[in-house]
Formats: sequence, structure tokens, C-alpha cells
Amino acid sequence: MAINYLSKVSKFEWFGCIVLSLLLLISALAVIFGKNYSRSIFIEIEKNERAMDQYEVEWGQMQLELSTLAEQNRVEAIAKEKLKLVMPSHERIIYIKP
Repeated sequence: MAINYLSKVSKFEWFGCIVLSLLLLISALAVIFGKNYSRSIFIEIEKNERAMDQYEVEWGQMQLELSTLAEQNRVEAIAKEKLKLVMPSHERIIYIKP
């Protein structure tokens, strides 16, 4: 029975079946490549997010270091020790009003 059906299938139907099979194969390959591309982009995003987290930690450490280095007491001590600067007397201080 199946042989009779196959013999009755026209060339146009065979051609249509082959075209649809090829379209199905192309569609499946497109899905595979799309999924692979999506995964590679996701991996790159994750890697960049880890790097960004590390940069944020470094930035926080540098902000802390900057605030420590810019403290008034530290600046004054270095000015006195290394630069031999002294505070002028009150008579020598001139206040300028804006």
C-alpha cells in the first residue's frame, strides 16, 4: 500500500517536501547558532560585570585612601615636618572679605 502511495507522489510534491525539509534544517541551525551567540554574549556580560565589581571595590579603596591622605591633621603634620612650615602669628594673618 505504501509503495502505491509513493508511486503516486508527483515530482512537485517531492520537490516541496525536500524544500520544506531544507527550510526546517536551516531553521534548526539558525536556532542553534542564535543560542550559541546568546550564550557567548551572556558569558561576556558576566565577565564584564565581575570586572566592574572589582573596579568598584578598587574605587572605594582609593576614595578611603584619598580621604585619609587629605585629612587636615596629616597635611598640617607633613607641612611642619617636611616643609618646615609654621603657623603665622595672629598679627600677621590678614583676612580678606569677599
